[in-house]
Amino acid sequence: MVEAWYMDDSPEDQRAPHRLRPNCPVSLEQLRRLGVAYRRLDADNYETDPCLKEIRRAENYSWMDIITIHKDKLPNYEEKIKTFYEEHLHLDDEIRYVLDGSGYFDVRDKDDKWIRISMEKGDMITLPAGIYHRFTLDENNYVKAMRLFVGEPVWTAYNRPADDFPARKQYMKFLTEEAQ
Repeated sequence: MVEAWYMDDSPEDQRAPHRLRPNCPVSLEQLRRLGVAYRRLDADNYETDPCLKEIRRAENYSWMDIITIHKDKLPNYEEKIKTFYEEHLHLDDEIRYVLDGSGYFDVRDKDDKWIRISMEKGDMITLPAGIYHRFTLDENNYVKAMRLFVGEPVWTAYNRPADDFPARKQYMKFLTEEAQ
């Protein structure tokens, strides 16, 4: 089961858990109110999993690939890790399904505080278009993940500040409506 918490502001290794002391956990409901969706799937059988097949059909995820993030598997590894950890947003939802290994997605809450979401094998997350976020490996330094898209993949990340994009404005409107 996914675990999430508010982060400290320590500048130390980004791969560390960075929990506040005392720990301040974040529930799935709190993540849902930020537009973050979570599912747990059978990663051992992802190629034949009827649940994944139904999710892909229902959400119109017509394109997918698999990325392995490890120093021996990803070209330009160091550069990619730095890029993934830059705070950014996308104009489309970001859907990731962890098939093996583990890592962290960090998202901003409505008060602009960081929430760290620990992802491991079997976890699927959808980050809404317009949410500021970033990704890093954890101390295991390895993750294999499926990337899913509606239509052709769009890899463009817009680093903060990117508040003038319609996707960001729509996301902020969603947060305002969710708070009422």
